[in-house]
Amino acid sequence: MVEFNINKGIGRPAEFKGLIAQYLFIFVGGLLAVFIVTVVIYMIGIPQMICVGFGLISGSVLTWATFHLNGKYGQHGLMKVQATKNHPRYISNRRRFGRLFTHIIKKEEKE
Repeated sequence: MVEFNINKGIGRPAEFKGLIAQYLFIFVGGLLAVFIVTVVIYMIGIPQMICVGFGLISGSVLTWATFHLNGKYGQHGLMKVQATKNHPRYISNRRRFGRLFTHIIKKEEKE
């Protein structure tokens, strides 16, 4: 049986065959989901060759997509992309323009 070593080292993320950190979880979770969906569609009664074809095609697309994201964004890149999507495009202020400065003016009057 072939053994693959996952050598993390000190202060380094887990890496396996070039996949770093969260991409390992995406890859393994995706392959598990593809397997479960393939088994379910086989149990429904879809012909075996269609199920095998679906499993092979979707598994290879998942593998390509995971390695592509790993190469494009790197270790922390996906988290950075998700964080930028959560930022607001603009800040809206519904106060009148004059009311924006009343707090500053009141502070200056007290001094």
